[in-house]
Amino acid sequence: MTESVPPQPHRPGGSGEPGDGPGAAPVLLLTGARLGDGRVVDVRLSGGRIEAVGTAGSLTAGSAAGQPPGAGPAGLPGGTALRDGRRTADGPVQGGTGSRVDLTGYLLLPAPAEPHAHLDTALTADPAGPPSDAAEDVQRRVTEAALLQLGHGATVVRTHVRVGDVQGLAALEAVLQAKRSLRGLVDLTAVAMPRLLTGAAGGDGLAVLRDAVKMGADVVGGCPDLDPDPTGYAEAALSVACEFGCPVDLHTDAADPARLARLTAMAGGLRPGVTLSGCAGLTMMRPEAARRAAGQLSAAGVAVVCLPQGGCGAPGRGGRPGGGHGPGVFRELRAAGVRVSAGSGSLRDAANPVGRGDPLEAAFLLASHGECGVRTAYDAVASRARDTLGLPEVRVEAGFPAELLAVRGPRLDAVLSLAYSRIVIHRGRVVSRTSAVREYADCDTAAALDLPRQSRTDT
Repeated sequence: MTESVPPQPHRPGGSGEPGDGPGAAPVLLLTGARLGDGRVVDVRLSGGRIEAVGTAGSLTAGSAAGQPPGAGPAGLPGGTALRDGRRTADGPVQGGTGSRVDLTGYLLLPAPAEPHAHLDTALTADPAGPPSDAAEDVQRRVTEAALLQLGHGATVVRTHVRVGDVQGLAALEAVLQAKRSLRGLVDLTAVAMPRLLTGAAGGDGLAVLRDAVKMGADVVGGCPDLDPDPTGYAEAALSVACEFGCPVDLHTDAADPARLARLTAMAGGLRPGVTLSGCAGLTMMRPEAARRAAGQLSAAGVAVVCLPQGGCGAPGRGGRPGGGHGPGVFRELRAAGVRVSAGSGSLRDAANPVGRGDPLEAAFLLASHGECGVRTAYDAVASRARDTLGLPEVRVEAGFPAELLAVRGPRLDAVLSLAYSRIVIHRGRVVSRTSAVREYADCDTAAALDLPRQSRTDT
């Protein structure tokens, strides 16, 4: 396979663009990586993009021009890397003019994106007492939770944040501060989520929502099902989104066919787009009603985020944790042509005390529950999730953004089943590395059978 450098794909504006701001690395060479189709390749990254992909051993960490195949940076022999201009042993090297990461034994994939999180309430499942709403505590939780999700592989996270009532905009301010401090490691987008938008309290909710967008919220959100007038709530949210040119992301059970049809009709054609999160109530409809609702969502171009790992921080009807996953929802929506992706929802909060925030677990659950095949399941947390967030497509091909996840394992099914060692690449540089070593006590039988174990050889 020869090097290929096609024209760069279209780059719409928004979070997560390669080379924007701090964090874009000059050159990084990934060697010996296995792709989903079984090929073993080298991949060279530069300026936050994939510069070239070639057969293993064919690329160098320097410019492709003027260097013989197999040469190291600045003409050094293959198998040599540079750190600050000095020759070092082969292996992961950060910095210098010839950074190289050996991905032998790893599967290289487009990085996941997290389309649905509640980072302001994450890590609050401790029953010792109610979580602190102090700005510094919220910022600490958001930062820790975002880094946990980054370690799992998500290089961009959309987080829903409650605004209004007693807290006002304090939680959003903490999220935006965390967003700024994490720039270059992981991209955060904030969804402002007011409680009420109609009735006597609706005026205050609308004012807070507008202030939230002016402050820096990227998306207009909320939960119409909790408002006394769900249709009026949706109309108000869509109106504010049109006013500011923002996307919309609303929680809904989607259990009422007539209400869902009205919401879909209002959302159709809105740009930059509308997302509905949860929709577990589709499973409560009669089959013909569910198919009709899915068809309406598809025709309107509305995206849906399913939550296979359980409920999220937005309460459902009756104050119960809402937004959970209904078996068959993903399959039904995908069959109708809906732009459907999968998110994590809650991360160890009251709604889901054991939530892990791991995109690979969401994909595993889709595949293991028979919602779809392994490849489609991973696409739901990667390419489909990026599409939901309005981000450019990622492929392991020249010209595409260098948003990548390397997971130790031979194939995608094995990776979704049991994979702990992960290397995360954001804007062309390694931003997280998780290494797992499994060891057993001495056992002649195990040694004789050469039993597999997850281990590392690239220390």
